[in-house]
Formats: sequence, structure tokens, C-alpha cells
Amino acid sequence: MGLVICDIAISVDGFSAGPNQSLEHPMGVGGDQLSRWMFEQPDENAAVIESIVDAGAFIMGRNMFSPGRDDWDEDWTGWWGADPPYHGPVFVLTHYPRDPMLMIGGTTFFFVTDGIESAMTQARAAAGERNVSIAGGANTARQYLKAGLIDELRLHIAPAVLGAGERLFDGVADVKLEQVSSTSSSLVTHVNYRVLH
Repeated sequence: MGLVICDIAISVDGFSAGPNQSLEHPMGVGGDQLSRWMFEQPDENAAVIESIVDAGAFIMGRNMFSPGRDDWDEDWTGWWGADPPYHGPVFVLTHYPRDPMLMIGGTTFFFVTDGIESAMTQARAAAGERNVSIAGGANTARQYLKAGLIDELRLHIAPAVLGAGERLFDGVADVKLEQVSSTSSSLVTHVNYRVLH
């Protein structure tokens, strides 16, 4: 069985999204600073970008998949267009049922309404011997950290101060981390931690 790995970008003051997330500001106001390294320095960060999507299955929260909070807009197929980068099964945590969505490139979104443990069971079964990735956002990562279900936490720390938004570590002060490695460029520091259980 593979590991459960969480990759998530944060600001230096600990926010993984800015305030007022919306269709116009998917990562909140100012939150786009957290992912500049992926778009402005893709060659310099190629190995990290590749490792983020190198999993057998993915789990994400509803807010990471969609700007909506209520019943589904059936025309909405995610932020990534017709060919999302996952190329495998993605389990989306939600309170609203929706039929699975098969996308170009092998990504299929499954919508899980019965909690984080169910999503993990389904993702582990789909991943087989490969890793399961907790793709975000902060609330989803926090729930899995609190439940002790993450083996490795990979923080991508942007040199930005957001001042407000959604903090990654709110309510998980008792988590124990052991640093495994770190690399950096001018727009990001990648720090890999083993989560001690």
C-alpha cells in the first residue's frame, strides 16, 4: 500500500487561500501569489510539479473543485478545463450527490457524500499500491491531519503575506512533523515533512 501525501501551497503567515474565495478569485483575494511558482518557474520546479500529480488517486474538497457551495451547477466541470492534470480517479468531498464525471486524459471525478473515511477507503482501493494524494484545500487537509491519515505533508511556501483567509493549521496544533527535505527557488520553498503518528 502506498503513502497518503498532502501537497499544499501556503503563505509565510500560514494561509492556503486568501479571503473571499469566488469564481473571480478561486484562491481568494491575493491567493494567486501562492501558485506563481508553478506558472512563472515551471522548468525550475518541474520535478515538484510532476510529483504533485504522481499518485494513484486523489482526494479534494468541494471548494477546490467548484466555486459553488449549494446544489451543483451541472455545467461546471472543474477549474482545469476538459483535461485536468490528475489523469486518474479524484474523490471530491461534498454534501450534494452528483454522478461521476469522466474527463479527457483519464481523470474521473467521483463525488463522495459520506465523509473523509469513505473517500479514503475508495481512494486507497483505486490507487492500489500507489500513493493517495490529498490535493486540498485547507479544510480537507486539516480534516485528514486531525484524523491522523496523512503520512507525508509537502508544503509549498510562497514569499507572500496574505493577512487573512483560510489557515492550514487552525485546530491541528498537536500534529508532529519531522522534516525530510527542502528545496527552494525565488518564488517558493518546498518543505517535505513526515507526519509522526
